[in-house]
Amino acid sequence: MNRLTLYTTLGCHLCDELEHYLATLSAVEVILEKVEIADDDTLMVRYGERIPVLVDADGEELERGFEPERLAAWLDERGWLREGVLDTTGAPASEPKGAYLRQGRRFLG
Repeated sequence: MNRLTLYTTLGCHLCDELEHYLATLSAVEVILEKVEIADDDTLMVRYGERIPVLVDADGEELERGFEPERLAAWLDERGWLREGVLDTTGAPASEPKGAYLRQGRRFLG
């Protein structure tokens, strides 16, 4: 199981997209620790205009992980990319297993 940190803030739709793509593209189980940047001035300065930012255990950051091709390349570098989940455009070929919509919001599992 791999631990990742997601620097985010309340209502960040790009962060929601990153979580969706992470669930779709990752071949390994991930524990995602969300860090609310609005609670810390230092984090606001560092990540305020960059969120969502995904960080692995080694401190390697990924900005714009809501772009599936960027997230796929980042996961592939770590050997975590699920094979055959991207179509020819670089987008995920299907919804993650167990994803469903309720009142316009996507839920996983």
